[in-house]
Amino acid sequence: MSTTSQGDTLVHNLSRELLVADNKKSAFILRIAPGGQDRVPEALENNQIIIGWAEAEGLLDVTLTWEQFRGIISVAYYGGETNLRKAGAAGGHMWRFIRAMQIGDFAVVPNWNGFYIAEITGPPTYDQSKVEEDSAYRRPVKWLNGKQPIVRRLARAALIARMKVQGTSADASDLVAEIEDCLGLAGRGHTPTFQTDLQARLVAEVLHELHEGRIDDFGFERLIQSVLRSLGATDVRLIPRIQDKGADLVATFLVAGAFQQVVAVQAKHWKPNPPVGTDVVEQLIRGIEAESANLGMIVTSGAFSTEAIQSAAQYFEDTGIRIELVDGEQFAKLIVENGIPGAS
Repeated sequence: MSTTSQGDTLVHNLSRELLVADNKKSAFILRIAPGGQDRVPEALENNQIIIGWAEAEGLLDVTLTWEQFRGIISVAYYGGETNLRKAGAAGGHMWRFIRAMQIGDFAVVPNWNGFYIAEITGPPTYDQSKVEEDSAYRRPVKWLNGKQPIVRRLARAALIARMKVQGTSADASDLVAEIEDCLGLAGRGHTPTFQTDLQARLVAEVLHELHEGRIDDFGFERLIQSVLRSLGATDVRLIPRIQDKGADLVATFLVAGAFQQVVAVQAKHWKPNPPVGTDVVEQLIRGIEAESANLGMIVTSGAFSTEAIQSAAQYFEDTGIRIELVDGEQFAKLIVENGIPGAS
């Protein structure tokens, strides 16, 4: 073993020991659809979570450096690419599944019926017989809430947004408290409380006002401006129509008080039908490029078409730039949970 490999292994083992000593629970979002096929029913039946990239054999070797780990995936899946961006993105998902997840952590699995929550109970495994169906990499879990899905309305806006991840997985360790809260609500059989009743009514009222209230397209943009400020934006500019290159607003966030992130935002004050389509995604992509933005966001009072969701996911796959899709219900939750500072 090379000196570099030995050093990486020592660092990895030390990191694991520190995590165990700290005893801090982490959480991850995981889509279980390797090869584009929904394998959530299989995962539930077998008490496992499942991920793809099955032809990249050998990733369970703990002595692999990140470069070696990514290289195996690159050779297996992305040999024709001119750079390592796609291999790196895939490697990030696999590294998260194999290295970052620890026993006792939460795995939140979005599904059509809502979402499931599991607790990881063992190390990753590789089932050679499952390579052909692209589901060889697995981990044993204990499915919580009696293996029953939890309805999305029980989740706070931040968790709903994280579950819309464009890709296979995402870290959600900052949302452990929200996940535990969802389990508590689900465990009570959705028994209503004053707080849940009030929040549900407020969200419904806000959504009704977004659809039917005294607000026009410009007012909707100003409302988004205020909400983004409540979420921590240091600056939110409304783009005059004459200067519109595809973004209606441009927001600036500071990460760690120093690193600037620019978000290009497209606003669509629509009712649920018709849903926002791919043409709006294409408009925003032009805005992202024109503003040199790090992130895109489409906020609508309505809903998104399947094609729009797929178009945003494809853009992320091609460029690594994420487009967040915030529908009416999620936007209403953001307003209820974060309030509305006065619009300028």
